[in-house]
Amino acid sequence: MAARTSSRVHPKYKTKYRVKNWREYEQGLRARGDVTIWFSKDAIAGWLHRGKRKRGGQREYSDLAIETALTLRLLFRLPLRQTEGFVASLLRLMDLDLTSPDHTTLSRRAKELDVELRSFGEKTKIHLIVDSTGL
Repeated sequence: MAARTSSRVHPKYKTKYRVKNWREYEQGLRARGDVTIWFSKDAIAGWLHRGKRKRGGQREYSDLAIETALTLRLLFRLPLRQTEGFVASLLRLMDLDLTSPDHTTLSRRAKELDVELRSFGEKTKIHLIVDSTGL
């Protein structure tokens, strides 16, 4: 059995936090779960790959689709299989006739794309808009 570690701050000097504005606190907790994602018409049109055909396996999804899925993966800290399901559910909720890239495609194409996500503060709202130029 592991030894239990206690706080290094003496109980006499430990800061006590009390919520005094419950209404604002509750609204803040509910706002954490609010997610709004838009796909522009250009992004919907550019979801599937429309480039030249080459030898070997053909690309089904554009770089925009892969970058969108990988950015959502970074944003929500999802594994690849859950990212596949999350993107599929978003497309289904938006009533779009598009398919989600599968996890093996995301893994393979992630080597080619460099997706970086800057960090945001806790009180900063994140607006995620997908258009034909990317995220």
